[in-house]
Amino acid sequence: MSSNQELPEQQYQVVVNDEEQYSIWPEGRELPAGWRVAGKSGAKAECLEHIEKTWTDMRPRSLREQMDSGSVDEPKPVASRPAGEPLVDKLSKGGHPIVVTGAASQGASRFREDINAGHIRVRFTETAGGTELALRFDPNAIDLSRGDLETGTGRLRLSSELKLDGAHVKCVVEIDIAELNGNGRLEPIPAS
Repeated sequence: MSSNQELPEQQYQVVVNDEEQYSIWPEGRELPAGWRVAGKSGAKAECLEHIEKTWTDMRPRSLREQMDSGSVDEPKPVASRPAGEPLVDKLSKGGHPIVVTGAASQGASRFREDINAGHIRVRFTETAGGTELALRFDPNAIDLSRGDLETGTGRLRLSSELKLDGAHVKCVVEIDIAELNGNGRLEPIPAS
């Protein structure tokens, strides 16, 4: 192949699990357990745009059903953030305790599935009311040099870019695989 020819762009498919949580998965790769094709495929950007429009309620299906039935209290809306240091500034200084939340917090196998699918939820526990973030990342870019997902031991490190309070940031977390907790921080990304 000549160096002037471009390689074809990787194609993805939108996938969904039983909790109606969405992700993307490379076409042609076997889906992880618990995931099925959701009907959209194409370039990465197209698939992510489809998810952005489709996945409007980030709560897992089981939580939505519990809340609709009245067996779980609706979270109380926060009237306003107390005066003080902005959240992004606070979480950009040093490391902060986090816990894994959502489906991945239900045990090692669910955590492993969500890591392999490229998304987890974490909560910064020391902010007012806790700050929960949905992190999407490339499963192949996870640092597992000090951990093993298969045995559920050690630590892993991953990062995800997102917007928080209007700021573009990178969230970097290090998670104890057995305990599903660890520490994290935000790194502001300068506007280009």
